[in-house]
Amino acid sequence: MINEGRPFLYSEHAALGMTKTGMRQAVADGEVVHLIARVYADAGADDTRELRIAAASRVVPAHAVLCDETAAWVWGLDVHRPTDRHRFEPKWVVPHGTSRARLDGVTCRQALLDDADIVEINGLRVTTPLRATADLLRKQWRPYALASADAMAHAGLVRPMDVRAYLAELKGYRGIRQARVLARYIEPKAASPGESWTRLRLVDAGFPVPRAQVEVVDAAGGLRYLDLAYVKRRVAIEFDGRQFHTSDDDLQQDEHRHELVAAIGYRIVRVRYEGLFGKDNAFEREVGEVLGMTPIARWW
Repeated sequence: MINEGRPFLYSEHAALGMTKTGMRQAVADGEVVHLIARVYADAGADDTRELRIAAASRVVPAHAVLCDETAAWVWGLDVHRPTDRHRFEPKWVVPHGTSRARLDGVTCRQALLDDADIVEINGLRVTTPLRATADLLRKQWRPYALASADAMAHAGLVRPMDVRAYLAELKGYRGIRQARVLARYIEPKAASPGESWTRLRLVDAGFPVPRAQVEVVDAAGGLRYLDLAYVKRRVAIEFDGRQFHTSDDDLQQDEHRHELVAAIGYRIVRVRYEGLFGKDNAFEREVGEVLGMTPIARWW
């Protein structure tokens, strides 16, 4: 492949053995694809998030830093909202007062940025896990923001106490109030975004914060982990994600598992994605009936 599949600038065509005419013809024939402004790649290269980051790094300012969801990606996590999982547009930030990239296919913003917030990984300048977590808590939609922070903590990249301390020092940042509130609820034990969304829905309904990943021994002597639970009230809340809770076999296994847990005295409340988002608060009403509490009206 041309340039071994790595992104290259249009101006580098000669070094790669192509004339201007040959380069234009390769683009016209679909042998070379245009990734972002002035950056191209062999059409045989897989169009991945890594390829887009490598392409953008060729044209963004030298002082630009990967941030937000893209920084989390570099740290090994996919915290993009569900609708953006297949969008590969990288995000960068530059310090206030410096030039920023205005390029199609690249998001670049200005922000207050301390040198301590930046590290270099494989030649890329990236915000630290702590700064990335703080930015995600500020900028993402409330349930997604908590899920992102939970994922960073679950991966061992940040500690909740450190995130709270870091946010306490930030002044005048947009979204800082949301970030500080959500930071109180970061849970390293959260095993999926759905569990984070569910926990936040319960908290924002006015219910106590449930415990995450509660270990119990079921009626058959098997070890089980409850997504969320109010242990003293013997109430378990389970988020049924689409990936592992939709096939007939999945549903049968779920029913069997829940029967064994119910047999040791737990009342189980199950919820899917559709039950957490939207105006219908049937989920909160069900939990409220079990806890003897009236939920606060939904506001997200």
